[in-house]
Amino acid sequence: MPAIIVEPLTPDTFKPFGDVIHMPAEPGRIYFDEALGTLRSHARASLSTIRCAPSPSLPFRVETLERHEFSSQTFVAIDAECWLIIVAPHSLDGGPDTSRARAFLATYQQGVTYRANTWHHALTVFDKPAQFAIYMWSDGTSGDEEFMQVRPFTVIAGPDGIDSGIVGVP
Repeated sequence: MPAIIVEPLTPDTFKPFGDVIHMPAEPGRIYFDEALGTLRSHARASLSTIRCAPSPSLPFRVETLERHEFSSQTFVAIDAECWLIIVAPHSLDGGPDTSRARAFLATYQQGVTYRANTWHHALTVFDKPAQFAIYMWSDGTSGDEEFMQVRPFTVIAGPDGIDSGIVGVP
């Protein structure tokens, strides 16, 4: 089974898939509006919260990815210590290109905005339940989100300690 190694989440490494949101180091506000977008003028903004149950630790098997073809989607951790982001670009055959999938470890001070049409795994936390805020656009049709079974692949910890903070990783 193919495997991908978790890497740290940075704006440069994540750029092919979207933007990294970071919390201000000093009092003040940072805007991330340019990353937000919809390709459907009739779609409505949607702000929601979700509570995620912890997943098994690494190695982590991926069998399904999802995308929002017409909308960016933003995730901001409310109380997650760290969380796993798994993404893949869209392939010419219409599904996710899992041969170019990547996995990133986000900290409690980071969020992400996926670009429209970016394939991604569901929110993944490991040690305890965690809450997130989600912002996207929707119109109530099947075009809001698409789920696809993929050829399974595994996300593994790297030899350089990138997995630190994920409970259960040797």
